[in-house]
Amino acid sequence: MKKLVFSGVFLVVAVQLLAVTQLDRTLVLGVTGVALGGVLAAVRWHLTHHAADTFDDARADDSGASLRRWLTRTETLISWSESSRSDWDRRLRPMLARQFELAAGQRKAKDPKAFHATGRMLFGDQLWQWVDPENISRTGGTEPGPGREALHDILERLERL
Repeated sequence: MKKLVFSGVFLVVAVQLLAVTQLDRTLVLGVTGVALGGVLAAVRWHLTHHAADTFDDARADDSGASLRRWLTRTETLISWSESSRSDWDRRLRPMLARQFELAAGQRKAKDPKAFHATGRMLFGDQLWQWVDPENISRTGGTEPGPGREALHDILERLERL
């Protein structure tokens, strides 16, 4: 970019000097205008093509980074679902309960009975125990978590909601 601007300024100065040395001074303004217009067109072309290339590269990098973050997060969620109940209670249960509140429109703080009834109706008693934010085990470090299948079923039911 610096080379392009420097060569443009050099071209305008050279055209000015050439026009001043001529006897017909009426050409100075026209020739300088044409040279300056050419330089500005070249600078604009360079900026638009360079900016478009940079934008495409940045967008491709953002897409790849987003995909890598999503994949890492998904692998982490699956590993938490297959570990102990304390991992499930600490990491997955709050996220699932929050997603359920948002999807169902039932706020636990507003009406706890309706919240639990909606949860049992949507998930069934078997899966609701893994989403219910009040069903936390204090000694769940040795108990196994529900596993990937339960997480898959819960997420499918939330998606249908």
